Amino acid sequence: MSIDASARVHPSAVIEEGASIGPGCEVGPFCVVGRDVTLAAEVTLKSHVVVTGWTEIGEGSTIFPFANVGEVPQDLKYAGEKSRLIVGKRNRIREGGTMNTGTEGGGGVTRIGDDGLFMAGAHVAHDAQVGDRVIMVNNSALAGHCIVGDDVIIGGLSGVHQWVRIGKGAIIGAVTMVTNDVIPYGLVQGPRGGLDGLNLVGLKRRGVAREDIMALRAAFQALAQGEGAFQDRARRLTEDEAGQSPYVREIVEFVLGDSDRSFLTPG
Repeated sequence: MSIDASARVHPSAVIEEGASIGPGCEVGPFCVVGRDVTLAAEVTLKSHVVVTGWTEIGEGSTIFPFANVGEVPQDLKYAGEKSRLIVGKRNRIREGGTMNTGTEGGGGVTRIGDDGLFMAGAHVAHDAQVGDRVIMVNNSALAGHCIVGDDVIIGGLSGVHQWVRIGKGAIIGAVTMVTNDVIPYGLVQGPRGGLDGLNLVGLKRRGVAREDIMALRAAFQALAQGEGAFQDRARRLTEDEAGQSPYVREIVEFVLGDSDRSFLTPG
């Protein structure tokens, strides 16, 4: 067990032999930190937090009461193999949030980027790969093997099917079931999620240039109304003026990339 001299550990907390607690960490009342856990500098566990498994929590992250981070996967194929959870810097995991380690069949690592907000009751399942600045609103859930790009927002009470990819900058509305891949900057909403447009509010908030937003809108129309299969329409975007925008190129690369699911397509 390694506890930095500057760390503050409440007397009621349980730190198992082998754990590593970095400089400036704070481990609150009734927390449990497992033997294979590493807390980087300035990590705060509020109280009643369980961090277990082969888990790394990045610098400056805060985990709130009753969260359970690093427990074994909820996968019947899991056979006890040693797998990991890596959580990046400055994440906030709110009350009751859960994140599981990976499985051998999924690469063995569940990975969370930096600066995310995982609100109360949010769940990240085994082998998910989550980007930076992702927001998961209360009681939303990612199933196993999902890939979520940077700057994605997943609305409250929404669920994402296993193996689904959600492209950078997309937004999922509340109470939505997402069963297929979502293009970058897409807007998905409705009980059985449909691709209803672009995340224009998010693009404007991030200061995306007007010409790029116009190119994205033109590309979306071409994807919605063009001839041929969805992938064929995406390929043709590279021949259009809109396809010169780096944001449109991101959509094309995403659609033509490897996937285990089909796509949500414009209605």
